[in-house]
Amino acid sequence: MCGITGWIDWNKDLTTQADTIEKMTETLELRGPDATGTWLSRHCAFGHRRLSVMDPANGAQPMVRPAKGLDNHDCVLVYNGELYNAPELRKQLEDLGYRFRTTCDTEVLLLAYVEWGPECVEKLNGIFAFAVWQTADQKLFMARDRLGVKPLFYRREEGRFMFGSEPKAILAHPDVPAEIDAEGLAELFVIGPARTPGHGIWRDFLELKPGHCLQYDRSGFRTFAYWQLQSSEHEENVEQTAEKVRYLLADTVERQLVSDVPICTLLSGGLDSSALTALAVDYYKTTNQGNVHTFSVDYVDNDKHFHAHDFQPNSDAPWIKRMNDYLSTVHHPKQFDTPELVQALEAAVLAKDTPGMADIDASLYLFCREIKKEATVAISGEAADEIFGGYPWFHREEALKAETFPWSLATGLRASLLSPELREKLRPHDYLGDRYAQAVAEVPRLNGEDEARKRMRRMSYLNITRFMPTLLDRKDRMSMAVGLEVRVPFCDHRLVEYVWNIPWEIKTAGTREKGILRKALEGVLPDDVLYRKKSPYPKTHNPNYLAAVRSRLLERLDDPSSPLLPLINESKIRELAAASDASSHLPWFGQLMSGPQLFAYLLQMDFWLREYKVKLVL
Repeated sequence: MCGITGWIDWNKDLTTQADTIEKMTETLELRGPDATGTWLSRHCAFGHRRLSVMDPANGAQPMVRPAKGLDNHDCVLVYNGELYNAPELRKQLEDLGYRFRTTCDTEVLLLAYVEWGPECVEKLNGIFAFAVWQTADQKLFMARDRLGVKPLFYRREEGRFMFGSEPKAILAHPDVPAEIDAEGLAELFVIGPARTPGHGIWRDFLELKPGHCLQYDRSGFRTFAYWQLQSSEHEENVEQTAEKVRYLLADTVERQLVSDVPICTLLSGGLDSSALTALAVDYYKTTNQGNVHTFSVDYVDNDKHFHAHDFQPNSDAPWIKRMNDYLSTVHHPKQFDTPELVQALEAAVLAKDTPGMADIDASLYLFCREIKKEATVAISGEAADEIFGGYPWFHREEALKAETFPWSLATGLRASLLSPELREKLRPHDYLGDRYAQAVAEVPRLNGEDEARKRMRRMSYLNITRFMPTLLDRKDRMSMAVGLEVRVPFCDHRLVEYVWNIPWEIKTAGTREKGILRKALEGVLPDDVLYRKKSPYPKTHNPNYLAAVRSRLLERLDDPSSPLLPLINESKIRELAAASDASSHLPWFGQLMSGPQLFAYLLQMDFWLREYKVKLVL
């Protein structure tokens, strides 16, 4: 994986701006620690930081190849991602007469664009964000993968366009101010840590939406979708459906295990990570590649403080050992303590460029940092719950009937945390309601569905397009901040397209959440693991964490120079902080973020406002 950035300017000679594009590029050094490169022309400048995964000796970027049928004109590419069908595309291009100089998928992508133009995106299977500059017609083309695994932000103004894998690359341009307007604050305080698709948080920043392309030249600018979910009748029975799911998942894992550098899997002992690990072990046995290395995360004294509840019914440790013994993997357990988690809150903000999922982000950052010491690529089980309907809110009437996102049920609490002035500007209930209505209006309907099926299709759509991107963004930013590539097989678009149209009664085959996935994995996993109740990514239950973040937040509130103070209802937050028992169980966001995470989020907000010298434009 890599980091990309670029700058198009019709009013300036960019060949004189090497220092600026290099500065923008260097902000992405952690995403690509292995190499750096820039390319400049009169009106276009590209920058690239490389994490070498395929063909480390070659594949330097920006990559330049001649345009098709145009003498003395080139196509220039910067690319972040991985193509899992690169061998097939390479063969097609070789049959068309192309000759390759490298074995990396970067050259496959560039020559695919040379041959097929923008339509090449429909042929790609992978995770990607890329930009191509065509020197002949001075045109920029950009595209992002179907599920939005790889990020791509941009900022457009009169006569100028900038983009980057992360906002920090654009913010590094001397003419771009670090500003947030009322809508950006609404995203952070009302929607956050989720984000409305396409919203860039920073003023005048946007993110290219998943499954979208962008074109920009002197004549104008436009974005368009090349992929979206399509609703259709599902014709297979339970047995046929399970067989198809198993085939797609096994094929996806096999494709994603290809790498020229060390690869591992993340193992929690749950259904999703255990399935991917088991399939990886099978593939390694078939190809004589030795043992699979696995990694798990836990927290000091978590076993002493763990309390079972609907969202987290049991701890992972015994199940990790069960799968490790069953599969004979080389296992690497990692454990963190409260001081490390608190300290890493700031590193997580720097990785994300905004506040995020508090210790859920911080622990993942620490986890990825440890993995990176022994591997460069990891396989992770993200997205299975959104795609197959695994979360408890898929199965609760109150969540299904709530006219809002099921992870944003505490709107009243959120509103009460804001200062009266900011609450009046943001109008939290209205903002959230508008964003929810926007999401519901997008759901691709299927004629003839009864109300129950419509409701489940709506819930699935909200999870895939609104909640899942939050976790994918988290996984990308925390892993890439330490130069670790994480692949997510459950986001293979073929699998997502197929499962999207499986009726709910088949998805829950055997009257279990993710029942069809469990059935598809019969014989792959032992029965006790196969039918283990879902337990999400672990968080710390140590009361020392709550005490630490609460104490630090109160210190910030005591500082009259804190930039957070004008934005919040200080007395309300102090009241919550004083009620230590209640605050540890406060519902705030989703299944993992309650009182301690609320306090940590506000700590992150204070740090972010200071560190980035954020100017509020209200």
